[in-house]
Amino acid sequence: MGSLDQTPPSLLQDLKVTTLRSTTISPKDKKERRWVFLSNIDKVLNFDVETITFFRTTAGLSREAVVEKLSSGIESVLGLYDSQAGRLGVNPADGRLAIDCTSAGVVLCVAESELKLEELGDLEYPNLSFRQLVAEKKGNVVAELGDTPLTTFQVTWFKCGGFALGICNNHITFDGLSFRTFLSNIAAMAADRPLTSLPCHDRHLLAARSPPQVTFEHPELRPLPPDYTSTSLFSMPAPRLRYYLFHLAADTISDLKNKCQQETKKYNPTGFNCVTAHLWRCKVLSSDSSSEHGKDWICTVAFAMDIRRRLNPPLPNEYAGNAVLSAYASASLFELEMAPFGLLVERVHEGAERITDAYIRSTVDWGETNIGVPHGDVLISSWWRLGFDDIEFPWGRPIYSCPVADPERDIVLLLPSIESGKGVNCLVPLKDDCVEKFKHFFYTYLEN
Repeated sequence: MGSLDQTPPSLLQDLKVTTLRSTTISPKDKKERRWVFLSNIDKVLNFDVETITFFRTTAGLSREAVVEKLSSGIESVLGLYDSQAGRLGVNPADGRLAIDCTSAGVVLCVAESELKLEELGDLEYPNLSFRQLVAEKKGNVVAELGDTPLTTFQVTWFKCGGFALGICNNHITFDGLSFRTFLSNIAAMAADRPLTSLPCHDRHLLAARSPPQVTFEHPELRPLPPDYTSTSLFSMPAPRLRYYLFHLAADTISDLKNKCQQETKKYNPTGFNCVTAHLWRCKVLSSDSSSEHGKDWICTVAFAMDIRRRLNPPLPNEYAGNAVLSAYASASLFELEMAPFGLLVERVHEGAERITDAYIRSTVDWGETNIGVPHGDVLISSWWRLGFDDIEFPWGRPIYSCPVADPERDIVLLLPSIESGKGVNCLVPLKDDCVEKFKHFFYTYLEN
């Protein structure tokens, strides 16, 4: 059975972090300066994503040795990812936003906390104070093109000997899969092991056609004005949201799949599709909008999908840019409330199947003449099976890795659970007056 793990008021607010030093790391093997093309998918993801990776011990390594090995790994890998050591700018050849491979480098900060790691409490719960474990970038990535590093790293030591590795990375450079590969290669270089894989930097593989050929409707994308800023992406005005953690154990997910199979015999449902359908239903029915519209109101869920295997020919698994698009599913308010669960899962399945080579190319071409962001009544981003916790560093594997939840972005996050194997943590942003309604629907639909 799913369970609500914790409530926000008990979360620690001040991690008592002091920055000790910072340095800039440039590529060990510098390449000739060049401009890296950014696809239309890349360009709209021009905002920072903050992640925290926690380690309980250093496997006998001193603090200095950990920082030295990490620095060495970053320095070596930047030779393969020269764009990561560059800066955003406008390519004078075509006037497009691009990455100027200047070898200016990334920033590594070292800090310490007055606390022990266990004093942070439940690492799985989305604590806004975790942002103190990430080195802030100076300025805005849009307003100060050419001046801001694409990536910063921060090592924060705790009194117990454990530490956190906080990373602030511009999403324009990587999606979840390519970011994991980047970190895996850093870990390999830090441990003097072979690279896990060689990155494919040819972002022209996702270039728009000339002329653009938009052959599908794209309701999953919301056009933005030309003067938008990256900080406005997915953001909502006041009131601020709070993230709540709902856990779905592996046996609960299995029950959802069995329930779906009993109601539809067309295919074997995936755990992701079942979890997405359940959260979609609960988030819409608990929202203020559900009482403001009639039963015929059409509600949409949008969810990020890896498109590497869906292109023809497929993209390499090692593709180092953003190869994700939003799939979507729609249902009426009446269907979300009354329809069999299997019908909603089927809609999610159909949304994923819609992402074909032709649809992807149409989406990329749409972005040639429009600026748009994923649009839906519910937005879901899954880190569930990306495998950040499996990366083997010289000092061992992390005990947990997670993004820093942003209360201004109304996006449901799916994350792996520390203890329960194949279970999933659902981080759900909610307004205060919607929390009890969401809990009601979340548990009622699990039980019925």
